[in-house]
Amino acid sequence: MNITSRLAWRNVWRHPRRTWLTIGAMVFSNALLVFMISIQFGMYELMIDNTLKAFTGHLQVQAVGYKDDLKIRQVVPDARSVAERLRSELELETITVRSSAFVLLSSEDRSYGVQVFGVDPEYEPRVSSIPGLVREGHYPTGRDAQEIVIGKVLARNLRVGLGDELTLLGSGRDGSFAAAVAEVAGIFDSGVTDMDRSIAEIPVGFFDDVFYMEGASHAVVIVTPDLASVPGIKSRVEASLPINEGLVVHDWDALQPGLKQAIQADISSAFFMYGILVILVAFSVMNTQLMSVLERTHEFGIVMSLGVTPGRLGTLVILETGMMALAGLLLGALAGGLVTLWFTYNGFSYPGMDQMAANFNLPSRFYPQVTVLTLFLGPAVVFVGSILSSLYPALRLHWLQPVAAMRAV
Repeated sequence: MNITSRLAWRNVWRHPRRTWLTIGAMVFSNALLVFMISIQFGMYELMIDNTLKAFTGHLQVQAVGYKDDLKIRQVVPDARSVAERLRSELELETITVRSSAFVLLSSEDRSYGVQVFGVDPEYEPRVSSIPGLVREGHYPTGRDAQEIVIGKVLARNLRVGLGDELTLLGSGRDGSFAAAVAEVAGIFDSGVTDMDRSIAEIPVGFFDDVFYMEGASHAVVIVTPDLASVPGIKSRVEASLPINEGLVVHDWDALQPGLKQAIQADISSAFFMYGILVILVAFSVMNTQLMSVLERTHEFGIVMSLGVTPGRLGTLVILETGMMALAGLLLGALAGGLVTLWFTYNGFSYPGMDQMAANFNLPSRFYPQVTVLTLFLGPAVVFVGSILSSLYPALRLHWLQPVAAMRAV
């Protein structure tokens, strides 16, 4: 440790109470930032996973333009073979085919326009949470069964129950008239009203017969082990697709743009509040260091008259701030990490957030995500802010006149 570092350490503890109050403010703000950022990032990951696993999946292979137009003729030819090949190459079982069409769904009393999906009963439960949300009846077990699963709200609107028959009217892939009668086999309750009233599912074989798909489907849906693996798996899927088939791979960002926008909006508002907290801490540090510089004016005047440059004294002030900021960073990250770790196992619930959580198909309790990023992002910003706040007290030394400074009491 050189002379500058030893002097800085001595000066930091010249007034222990003031030093501990400054460090305490840093520790409190750092611990709060660690906890809030961990809660926030954990909620985002849970929101993304639950939303994607409900229906969309992390990746989808589609015909070019289908995502925007949703035209029934824009298909993935021989989709089942594509899905089977991808399961083998990627060593993933969470891959399925899915077809869709807009139909008029009618009961004896009412009719509603819905989007009906053709799903593979064998693989759909591995990529979607809807099969596990069937509260009445059962999910179809055969690819050719003339059965339909509808949402709780749609069942109420149509005034139907288990065993009732529904009529589907729509257009086939070849432009012909498509019509069929299906028995209500199950009713699901996802907790998302829009989903429960606007979609229905039938076995993919039955869908093929009704809409003349001839083995084609509209999407090959892929659920990856985690979000981090999405880019790598997307590249492998793109390399595996046949050339000149007019197929494209969409990731969850393209499939659910509204989800990312909602997260970005929430991040912006949250980080605005975090910024205010950091600024308050920075002003506290600047006030502490400014008082420290002013009360040592006579001392600084003496050492400057002996040849010590203002730049070296400014470095001393910044180093003092750095020592306090480093202590605040380490202690704050430790305290915040311990608190967050406890909630990682026990969960955290926002009062009155149950309704918002239900809109995103989320549980009422959230679990923080403790990572290196969440642990040190906030404290690192506080550290940098503290160092920047010490620049003004350090720059004041360049304006200091040695003779006038030595006369200061």
